[in-house]
Amino acid sequence: MIQAVAFTWGEKLVSELGTVPTASAADRYIRWAGLFAGFVAARLVTQADRSGEDVGILYAIPVFGLCAVAGVLAADALTARPRGAVRTAGLAPRRVRDYVPPRMTALLVAQAGVLVVLLGAAAALAWPDDAGRAGRSLTFTCPGGGIADAGPWPGAFYGLPILASLAVSTGCCLWSLTWIARRPGDDRARRDRSLAVVAAWGLLVSALLLGTASTASGALMGTTCDGTLGRVANGLLWPAALVALVTVPWCLVTVISPKARVRR
Repeated sequence: MIQAVAFTWGEKLVSELGTVPTASAADRYIRWAGLFAGFVAARLVTQADRSGEDVGILYAIPVFGLCAVAGVLAADALTARPRGAVRTAGLAPRRVRDYVPPRMTALLVAQAGVLVVLLGAAAALAWPDDAGRAGRSLTFTCPGGGIADAGPWPGAFYGLPILASLAVSTGCCLWSLTWIARRPGDDRARRDRSLAVVAAWGLLVSALLLGTASTASGALMGTTCDGTLGRVANGLLWPAALVALVTVPWCLVTVISPKARVRR
């Protein structure tokens, strides 16, 4: 008798609280629209590069990533809130770290740190190119005394827009995660939406790291007199690019399929 009463009361409470679908059709469509807009914008950027405006793939990557992040944030902002009476209990405030996937977040934060360090080192080593544009080439002296140029190089010319896109997306995603943690709803919905936001941010971070590491490694491999320093640098760049190469589709699948579950 007591169990039956408790079960009936539980059903009534759930119906009063209401539910929030974690992956509605509109949610998916808006996320896909963000990815599609990013693809189109990235194509326009690469076409501008072929037309002589010289912006390169390293400009297209942050454009795509920012559109992907915007799509996920827009989908979350337009999702219907719980209907009916919403009850709260407890004195402990909800924290963002309680809802983000810990393993995935730690990996992405580490990649962001590697990206910042890589861009800082690349900017410190960069030289002007043949046209006098700063931060687009790597110049060093060969053992025989000759001068070698390697490019394109992810110096300040490319690095500053990359860092700006990283800073903007990080601020927007942190704000969104804070809002998700504090607003009404159930814990499962908070975790699912936090996962989507982290995955969108991770898609940007991992794509930027992949593009930066690949560009730097390609510039070093394009010359025959980079010496020991070049071999050591490639030994560090290749693992970073490989990890980012695995993370990009992981984050992309999570953004495309909101119901997908990953090891957290």
